[in-house]
Amino acid sequence: MEHKLLYRVPEVAEALAVSRAKVYQLIQSGALRSVKIDNSRLVRSSDLLDFVADLDEVA
Repeated sequence: MEHKLLYRVPEVAEALAVSRAKVYQLIQSGALRSVKIDNSRLVRSSDLLDFVADLDEVA
């Protein structure tokens, strides 16, 4: 996955190997932070990395 500052939901879903619906669930629950720019929901690369790092703590 190319390193960018912001990722669209389908890109996040691909990176996490989950569905887009699951990414939206994670965002809505607050488990994965996101920003809204115009009509697009985007995830900062740092927030994606934090989410993955936090998975180690849960397991």
